Amino acid sequence: MSLASLSRFLSFSIKSKTHKIISLHFTTNSQADKIYTHIKKNTTHNIERTLLQINPKLDSTCVNNVILRCVPNQSQIGLRFFIWAGLQSGYRHSSFMYSRACEVFKINQNPRIIIDLMENYKENRFVVSIKMIKVVLSLCRQARIANEALWVLRKMSEFNLRADTTVYNVVIRLFSENGDMDTAQKLMEEIGLIHLSPDIVTYVWMLKGFCNAGRLEEACGLFKGMRGHGCVPNIVVYSILLDGVCRYGSKETALGMLGELEKETGDCSPNVVTYTTVMQSFCEKGRTMEALKIFDRMVGHNCVPNRVTTSTLIKGLCVEGRVEEAYKFIDKAVAGGVVSYDDCYSSLVVSLIRIKRVEEAEKLFKKMLGSGVKPDSVACSIMIKELCLQGRVIDGFCFYEEIEKKEFLSSIDSDIYSILLAGLCQQSHLIEASKFARLVLEKRIPLNAIYVDGIVEHLKKSGDQELATHFTRLGS
Repeated sequence: MSLASLSRFLSFSIKSKTHKIISLHFTTNSQADKIYTHIKKNTTHNIERTLLQINPKLDSTCVNNVILRCVPNQSQIGLRFFIWAGLQSGYRHSSFMYSRACEVFKINQNPRIIIDLMENYKENRFVVSIKMIKVVLSLCRQARIANEALWVLRKMSEFNLRADTTVYNVVIRLFSENGDMDTAQKLMEEIGLIHLSPDIVTYVWMLKGFCNAGRLEEACGLFKGMRGHGCVPNIVVYSILLDGVCRYGSKETALGMLGELEKETGDCSPNVVTYTTVMQSFCEKGRTMEALKIFDRMVGHNCVPNRVTTSTLIKGLCVEGRVEEAYKFIDKAVAGGVVSYDDCYSSLVVSLIRIKRVEEAEKLFKKMLGSGVKPDSVACSIMIKELCLQGRVIDGFCFYEEIEKKEFLSSIDSDIYSILLAGLCQQSHLIEASKFARLVLEKRIPLNAIYVDGIVEHLKKSGDQELATHFTRLGS
């Protein structure tokens, strides 16, 4: 293909794609305008029925555009459209759209809008379905308004509707997350009184609530009664209870539970999260050496540790001043083939800095760079920041250059660029500052606004007016 032909082809391709994007945007807006115009004309009628007459094609962009047109003067109509849209074939609201609706209609700030909606349905003798109730409750869940969700549950009987376990679970979840376990427990008991049965989801949210509230006795009692209600505990249930025991119970009880789990097979076998939860609990109580034994149990049960597991143990050992043990643990973990020196040494650098052993962290960091072990972005950011805070900005800059030369630089925090550049300017390392400033501009790194004025002033003093102008524009 000739250059001229290729040029024409690319030009046609770009124009075609642009035309499609514009057409799609126009179609979506046109559809939203059509729907909004229709519902605005029919506010005194059953808008849900009249919407079926125009049979609109829905997607999330269209729904978003319609509800935006309805606020603030026609919020109730917009909310009714949103609920209707969530029931149409070929379209379902995503969690993002529920979040978006809560934001647009300000449901968090004005939960009364949910009550007004249901009263509006009642006043207009609208036939409300159980599916509509579930959309309304999903809005309540997203907005975290438990009392209004309970009010909707109680209102269902006025529409000749009977709540199912799924409906109860939404309301129970809200009260559990809000820490009102007395109300949540009454709702769970109510499920049995109306000839329904709690399911595994009910137990999950009840156990989470009791454990978060530190009410372990009630959580354990609930756990023991699960099988009697036809619910077999799974690893999620065991993990929730084990986490609660680790936080509020004795470590011996936690070990006992872990032992029972290790006897289980299939879905109830302890996983990496289960083991890591127990190890973290022991580390937080200053019992990291015992946590190491749990690590050995984990590996012995063919459960592969992850980075969170190893970093938890490394941090625990460092906090207890057992740095030599941390090095031994890293060698052992890497030899087992489950983690890398990259990850483990990066965690160790961070832990050493946090316990104020910066010199040791710096030596390890240099060793990593010299041996080809790749520090992660967190280790790089914290190491450079610590050197800058100590006034050793030029050392931080040298580390940066070495990291970039080895192509280890992945995603250093943009604040580090700001701190490093500001430090180079303040300490009058003008050549390095000019070089680094150009790199920041080239990479289009957004600088923290509090540093920009100082950087511009120093660049002007150094005589680099062009760079100073660029950063002035960046800060404006």
